[in-house]
Amino acid sequence: MAGHVLEVCDVEKRFGATMALDRVSLQLGEGEILALLGDNGAGKSTLIKILSGVLRPDAGEIRIDGKPVHITSPHHARELGIETVYQDLALFDNFNATGNFYAGREPVKPKWLGSFGWVSDRLMARETEEILNRLQVNISRNDEIGIMSGGQRQAVACARAIAFGERIVILDEPTSALGARESGNVLRLIKEAPGNGVSVIVISHNLEHVTRVADRAVVLRQGRYVGEAKPDADHQEQLVSMIVGSGEGSDEDEPSARTGSEGGPAHAKSEAVRAEA
Repeated sequence: MAGHVLEVCDVEKRFGATMALDRVSLQLGEGEILALLGDNGAGKSTLIKILSGVLRPDAGEIRIDGKPVHITSPHHARELGIETVYQDLALFDNFNATGNFYAGREPVKPKWLGSFGWVSDRLMARETEEILNRLQVNISRNDEIGIMSGGQRQAVACARAIAFGERIVILDEPTSALGARESGNVLRLIKEAPGNGVSVIVISHNLEHVTRVADRAVVLRQGRYVGEAKPDADHQEQLVSMIVGSGEGSDEDEPSARTGSEGGPAHAKSEAVRAEA
């Protein structure tokens, strides 16, 4: 792998007395598909919101291509090349695929006029057609999103993120509530995403789907990094153990790993705060 496109270093996030993220560190390689696993309340959504500019960390550092960045807003995250697809997809039901692809980023002519220029509907429709054909998304180009199936809607959202995410695409439960055939289409999009020049972080509770697309899986539990493994049949039991916190592969019996990122040393200050809480 060429290098790390994203590095999360000792990131912390607190909500009142609750430590949502406790010195979490992870890396995303160039062209890598990374699965982020964990039970509800593990801190996955908080981390994704930080990377997407919705939340700001209380401590720690984020680097993109080796350079420290402070992601101040979702718009700033997009400028840095980060596109996120949340579970609710954030699609406009009364727009077709073209309208959803370009909502908020309509190309105008001439560019030097900025918001006073005019929008080229033909250009947007042509580019949307090219993107959907390249990604093999089979939908009616003129249908409104509201009348499409769940799998078609998810495919549009994923295609939009892959098309406009210059460096990183983050997908939150992309196959949730989809049937086998529709899930297969979405998983194909994810698997082929690195071929379009992006790295992918995918959150999923479905280990079978993770095994099919991810190169590496990182596990969070109770806001802490607890380990990682290759998501294949040989490591599935280990991943489940890390997620639930029991049995082989778990760090429940290792106090030093329980309070650090990547199995590092204990952090007495964090433990003291928890004790007081």
